[in-house]
Amino acid sequence: MKKVIYFLVLVAIASCENQPKDYVSISGQITDKNSDSVVIRNRTFSKTIPVKEDGSFSDTLKVESGTYSLYDGGESTAVFLKNGYDLHLTLDTKMFDETIKYAGNGAEQSNFLAAKSLLQEKLLDLDALLLLDSIDREEKFVSIKTELTDFYNSDKKIDTSIVNSSLKSIDPMLDSYRRYINEEIAMKKALPKGAPSPSFEDFENYNGEKTSLADLKGKYVYIDVWATWCGPCKAEIPSLKKVEKEYHDKNIAFVSMSIDDDRSHSGSWEKANEDWKKMVHEKELGGIQLFAPKGWQTEFVKDYRINGIPRFILIDPEGNIVSASAPRPSSEELIKLFDEENI
Repeated sequence: MKKVIYFLVLVAIASCENQPKDYVSISGQITDKNSDSVVIRNRTFSKTIPVKEDGSFSDTLKVESGTYSLYDGGESTAVFLKNGYDLHLTLDTKMFDETIKYAGNGAEQSNFLAAKSLLQEKLLDLDALLLLDSIDREEKFVSIKTELTDFYNSDKKIDTSIVNSSLKSIDPMLDSYRRYINEEIAMKKALPKGAPSPSFEDFENYNGEKTSLADLKGKYVYIDVWATWCGPCKAEIPSLKKVEKEYHDKNIAFVSMSIDDDRSHSGSWEKANEDWKKMVHEKELGGIQLFAPKGWQTEFVKDYRINGIPRFILIDPEGNIVSASAPRPSSEELIKLFDEENI
């Protein structure tokens, strides 16, 4: 009788082990972590997972199948979760998108999403698109749509919900880029080279003082309009530091203007200001670090028609506009512009 019972127990255990898990196991290893936690969320779900000092984390989640955002305190990435998956993530925050890798059961779905993000970033290069005339630009958009469509349909193992939503998003995404480019063109007409620059006065400086654009007269001024939550903004930091170092003895001031506000920091202006100061300190940001007093509603930001960030501006020593939408620090075009101005 004992043997029969023992056999039945073994069968029951084996049966339980073979049953699919009704939860997701997720773990990770983050190099140069941005925070002491990561957040996984979508419109109806949110879970904060502690990150240890060594950058590791792990947890189990019961979820509805679908695409979620994983936010590490600095940037976010898409991850596809489904009960039964066992995922392990590795990433280095210094090269966030380029280093994201998933392993384990279900990893191919999230690796596809990571590759999708990199491809979109490569194809939708705003600086390059703005250099094209209207006919060539539209031909480029047609080419981009074809390449994205082919990529989204390239792997039959990818969940159909990912493929279908990706395909559905192509036209709206390209239309948003068209609108942005048209706004940029209109902005450059309204703010041409040589026109007096919009100004700012007595903005809070990280060094505890107040800074106005007039204080910098006599120098070229390269302004980076950014925010702590903006991934593309932070991606420019290493390049900006490099340019600052190369031009530290030239007649140019480098200004970084944060437009962090209460809407993106738990409804608190104080929290926005604290997060700005924290990132300036942790990232050892150089140049002149300013905090725009009204975020997006700051007059200087509105006068320059800034609807997306990062945005870079170059002003000449007399306070006139050189470029209302200057090249990014990571672009070779910036050094060409500096050379043209004999900086």
